[in-house]
Amino acid sequence: MTYTVALGDPSYSSWSLRGWLLFARFNIPFTARFAPLGSAAFSEMMQEFAPARKVPAVNFGDVIIGDSLAIAEELASRHPDAGLWPDNPQHRAIARSLAAEMHSGFLPLRRGYPMDLREAFAARPVDEDVAAELRRLEYIWDHARAACNSEGPWLCGAYCAADAFFAPVAARIAGFGLKVSDSAAAYVTAHLNDPAFQDWRRIALADGPARPEFSRDLPRRPWPVSAAEHP
Repeated sequence: MTYTVALGDPSYSSWSLRGWLLFARFNIPFTARFAPLGSAAFSEMMQEFAPARKVPAVNFGDVIIGDSLAIAEELASRHPDAGLWPDNPQHRAIARSLAAEMHSGFLPLRRGYPMDLREAFAARPVDEDVAAELRRLEYIWDHARAACNSEGPWLCGAYCAADAFFAPVAARIAGFGLKVSDSAAAYVTAHLNDPAFQDWRRIALADGPARPEFSRDLPRRPWPVSAAEHP
């Protein structure tokens, strides 16, 4: 079955990126519906996905679900072999904890440094709250990799839903040049190099002109293109 997924602007909607990755990264068939955040078209689209009010929202055929964490769990139930969560019970518990913490936390970081896949900004000092959240990210990422004996770039072994949940914050760190540890920077680079992330950014760049209301009055720098994206 092919599901229908409601999404916002691919350049700016971090929640939409999470929802899209939960399908694209795990090879689950879907059709994406995009509408600009805050537009009449967005309101009309969401009427078709009631009772959900925000993106991502998914029409599973027999039920409509909003909220990215609920979508991840529903997909894992319907597609147990897709690999959304690790098979190892301990690793799965760690992955779920990571996704839930990202889902509900890191508000100063998310509010102060919104995702923008079109522009990158010169690094600047961060306040104490954001610095503490960056240190928290470093800690939980290192802890997960050690606890799960992860030998590759991802947190709990193979790429899982927890990694999809951290993709937007990786884009924030890259786009604003936020200073993190070497291990955290390597994890950010893994996201930039991930083919599914690159596919999403190509969609974003092809999605009409940039929206001025999402721009920021800060010095610009080139987007940190990964080696895999160079022609």
